[in-house]
Amino acid sequence: MPDEYRVTGLMSGSSLDGVDLACCYFRYHRSGWIYRIIRAETVPYPLSLFERLSHASGWDQKAIGIMDTELGHFYANQINAFHNRNNLHPDLVSSHGHTLLHEPEKGITFQAGSGRIMASKTGLTVVNDFRKADVAQGGQGAPLVPSGERLLFGDYGGCLNLGGIANISYDAPDGRRIAYDICPVNMALNWLARKAGKQFDKGGAMASHGTVNASLLESLNRLYYYRLPPPKSLGREWFLEHFQPLLESSPHDLSDLAATVVEHICIQISGRIALSRVSSILVTGGGALNQFLMERLQDHTMVPIEIPGRQIIEFKEALIFALLGVLRIRNEVNCLASVTGGKKDLSAGEIHQPTKQL
Repeated sequence: MPDEYRVTGLMSGSSLDGVDLACCYFRYHRSGWIYRIIRAETVPYPLSLFERLSHASGWDQKAIGIMDTELGHFYANQINAFHNRNNLHPDLVSSHGHTLLHEPEKGITFQAGSGRIMASKTGLTVVNDFRKADVAQGGQGAPLVPSGERLLFGDYGGCLNLGGIANISYDAPDGRRIAYDICPVNMALNWLARKAGKQFDKGGAMASHGTVNASLLESLNRLYYYRLPPPKSLGREWFLEHFQPLLESSPHDLSDLAATVVEHICIQISGRIALSRVSSILVTGGGALNQFLMERLQDHTMVPIEIPGRQIIEFKEALIFALLGVLRIRNEVNCLASVTGGKKDLSAGEIHQPTKQL
């Protein structure tokens, strides 16, 4: 089995910022995995596709199937263009896809972006559909990134990702990896920004000019999910059903709503960091670029917050999904039962070999 791999990781998060593509180099050494991001880019979704993905909740099986096919072609085209533009020749593609459904308590999860189509159009082996096997064994199917965080970023006390949803990952005293989703972040902040005619609230400017509303803050903090013990995970369905209605029913202006959501995020995250008892935490994801959010989070948090270079901030999840694909090809564990609540650790993911072009 080879010890070196070049893999393009593909990540599409719930914040709908676009498709992250990261071509990565991995080498297995006695002391662990060595990695390097060779090239990384974010490709925005075309407006029509963005709008449909923004309203994907509640789709029937036919609509989901159509989007799975459409995203398979779209992702394959973007991968080919990315490789050609940068003269890249990876061994395989590892794709998270885009989550259209995630209700593990019902045994349902679906990440769109057909691996069969992607393999055919790129001529490369594709690994995708990482969550399904764990949900089938009673797990949450999420989060998956912690297994990669332990292998690549184990020197940090813990890892916090601020994407559409915040999730935390750290080692417990008994050696088990603990990880779970905390609360919405960019899923909520971007929704408010779009109400103001912006794609996102750059630097947290809108939120920084608002005033926290105590009543709304209390309502957000009372949401039942926050009282559940891990393992647990969040999806867009939960945001639309429980979180967004509280914002829609509030009479306050958008800057006040944004300020209140930022405060809510910081309260929830800081509480979870305190429970983890880590000595430091690495923060990545789009939220790490929100200066106001990061200032408020540090004010709420006792441990040092460490922010890496921009490439890791923006592409850590694409990097890790690239590694998860390598682990699947090697038939090694990439899904931790201690994180998902599944019956056992798994080497998860569907492997698609290239066939005749579709």
